[in-house]
Amino acid sequence: MHNLSRVAALAAIAGLLSACSGGGNAVRSIPQSISTGPSAGAPAFKPVIQDSGFTLHLFPTRSAASTIHRGASALATRQYMVSGVLNWNGGPVQHNPKMYIIFWGSKWTTSNSVYKTLVNFYSGLNGSQWNGTVSQYSDSVQNINNDATVAGTWIDTAYVPSRPGTSAVGNEAKRGVSHFGFQGTDANYVVAIEQGHDPSGFATQWCAWHSSESGTSGTISFTNMPYMPDAGGNCGSGSVNYPGTNDGVSIVGGHEEAETETDPQPSSGWTDSSGNEIGDLCAWQNLQNTGFSTGTFPTQPLWSDNANGCVQ
Repeated sequence: MHNLSRVAALAAIAGLLSACSGGGNAVRSIPQSISTGPSAGAPAFKPVIQDSGFTLHLFPTRSAASTIHRGASALATRQYMVSGVLNWNGGPVQHNPKMYIIFWGSKWTTSNSVYKTLVNFYSGLNGSQWNGTVSQYSDSVQNINNDATVAGTWIDTAYVPSRPGTSAVGNEAKRGVSHFGFQGTDANYVVAIEQGHDPSGFATQWCAWHSSESGTSGTISFTNMPYMPDAGGNCGSGSVNYPGTNDGVSIVGGHEEAETETDPQPSSGWTDSSGNEIGDLCAWQNLQNTGFSTGTFPTQPLWSDNANGCVQ
């Protein structure tokens, strides 16, 4: 069903609409949590860009996210009736997801509140209801298992540029591979950047991104996670709790991890026709505190094709 061609999908839609007009079953509509966004003349946020030879999938700031929802609302209403909103593009998913967190920079300590929030939140994903949404998605081998684990953490005190670019983050991910070893498609090497070293575009256009690159042993999936409190409210601080300084750490961290699990090599995994992933369609909507085995953390919903909506 997910792999119907657009021509077949449109034909099926026409048939369903005709049937419904004659008093048949009601057509399922887009959930109210997806907004219509700004006027049609507003510039659309592009979730996927190319930079320095990398394909980056960006997580928009709160102000940029509304342009995603404008197009998503119409797409979700039309496409779900025949095939679901997210479609598999033929690439891998992470069957047994593993997170290797690289805390990049000499300012990091294990007592840092962002350090503790990120490690504790990621450690609680295994078996959680929140992360269980990803288990409906699969590749040609099998579905994703709800067993995401933190497989390693490392404080790398190497020099961090004042505004690290894409290549620098990619190189740091490779340092993580050298440290932890190459762990295959299931691994996400999360580059958490120390405070005060904010990449260009962070907090004004995007909050984080994930990508992949070729290494000597195979393709490496990695995430760029700047220091979220540096961005303030535009990347989540105070969006659920007060003062909520670290709210964005779990909101953004969860968004990126779920998208890496379902699309570890952007954009060959699960996306909609505009390139949006499982987190994008629900970005910055219906934020809440969610309980995990390791504590309670702010989260956003994830898109579920099974539920035709954003679910926590």
